Amino acid sequence: MIIGVTGTDGGGKGAVVDYLVGKKGFVHCSARALWTAEIERRGLEPTRANMRTVANSLRAEHGDDFLVTEFLRQAEETGWDDVVIESLRAIAETETLKKRGGILLSVDADQKLRYERIQARASATDQVSFDEFVEHEKLEMNDPDPHGMQKAKVMAMADYTLENNGTLEELHQQIERALAEIKK
Repeated sequence: MIIGVTGTDGGGKGAVVDYLVGKKGFVHCSARALWTAEIERRGLEPTRANMRTVANSLRAEHGDDFLVTEFLRQAEETGWDDVVIESLRAIAETETLKKRGGILLSVDADQKLRYERIQARASATDQVSFDEFVEHEKLEMNDPDPHGMQKAKVMAMADYTLENNGTLEELHQQIERALAEIKK
């Protein structure tokens, strides 16, 4: 089974992935890890802006579905059966995922709660003020770069949407409901 995960920053994509990996045996394919490796290779600072720029550059060079095609190639080479790809942000990625039989989960939460979460995780790309967080989100929802993020449109293409404003247990229950529907 191939599952793509999309959603807002701090919405709970990582929590969904952790559950699928830990409880269901999925192999995790991380967009952040892919982009970060390229940022390091290019000798850039690991900022949110550089992550967006590098991702857009790789999409322009290899196709707007690069993220999905690269991870599906890796899955085929290694024989992985159950793969979760985190995080889809371009329309072409979603289209390729679905053409290959994948399912897209979207996860979201209240904006202030999401900001609190990213501050708590304290990754290098999350060191921003609330105003900067809001501005980044506006750009990433509908990036004018033709190879950029289109999170709003991708989230609208989801097969299942998870609202993560409650407890982790409540999120896990939503994941289980989605998996039960997928298996029907």
